[in-house]
Amino acid sequence: MKYIKLGNSDLNVSRVCMGCMGFGDAARGQHSWTVDEEHSRAIIKRGLELGVNFYDTAIAYQSGTSEQYVGRALRDFAKREEVAVATKFLPRTAAEIENGVSGQRHIENMIDMSLRNLNMDYVDLYIYHMWDWNTPPEEIMEGLNRVVKAGKARYIGISNCFAWQLAKMNALAEKEGFAKFVSVQGHYNLIFREEEREMAPYCEEENIALTPYSALAAGRLSRRLGENGTKRAAEDSYAKFKYDATAEQDNVIIRRAAELAEKRGVTMTEISLAWLLTKTASPVVGATKPRHIEDAAKATELILSAEETAYLEEPYVPHPLAGVMAQNRRANAKEKHVWSTGDQKIGGNQNE
Repeated sequence: MKYIKLGNSDLNVSRVCMGCMGFGDAARGQHSWTVDEEHSRAIIKRGLELGVNFYDTAIAYQSGTSEQYVGRALRDFAKREEVAVATKFLPRTAAEIENGVSGQRHIENMIDMSLRNLNMDYVDLYIYHMWDWNTPPEEIMEGLNRVVKAGKARYIGISNCFAWQLAKMNALAEKEGFAKFVSVQGHYNLIFREEEREMAPYCEEENIALTPYSALAAGRLSRRLGENGTKRAAEDSYAKFKYDATAEQDNVIIRRAAELAEKRGVTMTEISLAWLLTKTASPVVGATKPRHIEDAAKATELILSAEETAYLEEPYVPHPLAGVMAQNRRANAKEKHVWSTGDQKIGGNQNE
């Protein structure tokens, strides 16, 4: 495994981050295809054996059960100081806003709930999961700064934002002497490259780490067309929402990835991630089987030629925004977002 400094931080993380959205109680969240604790533990253990030291979860994933599974597995299989744990917090709920819960208080409640789920004293990276149009930026940045000052998070990151939003927040942080975002987790892969417009060049200029999610496009970049025999492929309606509309143009690239994989004698996962690793610091790669993280680890050793890279990139055409980013508009501020948890009990016990 290879490692890299995460942007302007002191975190030394593996070039592959294990995405833990696929772990958690399938009866308690947005996804019906997640794997149970026994299987989650086996995958995390295998990741550790391969040198993966970076794990990404969120309080929204299966009502906190992803955090719980990850926390218990890492406690049993790793030393806390040898792994980097990232989790994320949700926007304020309508009930919180109505009851006058400030952005600062909301973030404090969220981090405390996540730390209880993880059974940890701190996280290495605390991520602003999506833009909250109903909460002033000053409250978000002050709340996050308080979390860092209290030792509950070492660094902060942001997800699902535009480059101007990241620049605005870090400028505010610099003005006020607050902690700044060291990483951004956006939607970026071989068939969705809109981050290359403004986010990627901005982050290169500012040394902010790109840790993209959906690195394999919900499995589309890891299997040949027509190979849909997985529970996620059958049941992940959100992934279908993100990718089905552009399937015809995306399939051209998927076929090329499959062609190169056969030519090189490797998996499509290795080809797709080897390409993404030339663009980003540590892609977030979901795994619901040990072989998923095994293939991801192999990708860190694969070097594509300039000709192979050009062959993969040439068919790409611009895409409309999809998923969470399609909702990142002031006009949508009062809409229910994809990770809404309903009557979320702020400050309550996720084990209840």
